[in-house]
Amino acid sequence: MVSMKEIAKKCNVSVASVSKALNGYSDISEETRKLILKTASEMGYLPNSSARTLKTKRSYNIGVMFVDEARSGLTHNYFNHVLESFKRTAEERGYDITFTSGKISGQKLSYYEHCRYRGVDGVVIACVDFYTDEVQELIRSEIPVVTIDHVFDGNIAVVSNNSQGMEELVSYIYEQGHRKIAYIHGDNTSVTRMRLTSFYRTVQRLGVQIPDEYVKESPYRDADSAARTTSELLELSDPPTCIIYPDDYAAIGGINEIRERGLRIPDDISIAGYDGIDIAKILEPKLTTLCQDTAAIGRMAAEKLIDLIENPKTTLIDRFSVDGTLFKGASVKKIRGLKKQDPASHKL
Repeated sequence: MVSMKEIAKKCNVSVASVSKALNGYSDISEETRKLILKTASEMGYLPNSSARTLKTKRSYNIGVMFVDEARSGLTHNYFNHVLESFKRTAEERGYDITFTSGKISGQKLSYYEHCRYRGVDGVVIACVDFYTDEVQELIRSEIPVVTIDHVFDGNIAVVSNNSQGMEELVSYIYEQGHRKIAYIHGDNTSVTRMRLTSFYRTVQRLGVQIPDEYVKESPYRDADSAARTTSELLELSDPPTCIIYPDDYAAIGGINEIRERGLRIPDDISIAGYDGIDIAKILEPKLTTLCQDTAAIGRMAAEKLIDLIENPKTTLIDRFSVDGTLFKGASVKKIRGLKKQDPASHKL
């Protein structure tokens, strides 16, 4: 195993300088630091994790709490990309990742107990029931926490800008000439509430009235439920011309129901998704959707959590929002021949 003494000899510097470079101290020149790090990498130097833990009082291990209702784990189309970006960024900063399940060798532990057992320096929380006692216990503990897509007072949160995303999506559908716009939203979460509020605000601003029967609930990532809800909308006496789904995966259920009825997308009915998963861009026709910036969300969550771990007194505790981008696709039809009216006069 390569030692710091060997690196020092190779670089013609002191062992103390090598130690400072490898441990991130700033009282050596940038040129010397880069030389030492480059040489250490070329020589295959690996730090002793136990020694580093004793010296820094940190484990360089971050806990990841991720449990969605469907128990889809890392097959979750949205969060797997977020967490991959989180993992990549954390590893670049010298941290390892541990998933916290609340179980050790079959023994049930609370999330907080599991984090203490693993000795994590901090935890990122994504896609869980944030209001359970176990999550609340962890949030209130001394362990640094960053949440994704949920905001707690007094904690750092990194969220996708769902208000901006929904406004941009609805505005585009409106610009395509649609006034009969249905929205199948997800179950009752802070993300859903944000999107639903933005949906109603946007159609109000555009002067479009939405009947109550056009707005329905269906769980996220549930294609079967989305198909049933699509059927209910299509059987209305005055059906919508465009349906927005809670996510792209659910939209596939809607697509199946529409095609089983012999209808064509977008000629007979237009649809739009949300998330921007890879499959949305290879469907035929390509799905109109709001692409969330999963790479930026994961990277920012890792950076903010590590800043909180390493600089707890100076890290800003705030909510950080990441904008998405509209992928227009080809699943929303342009309705031609719509008479120009004052926005306040657009009624269904």
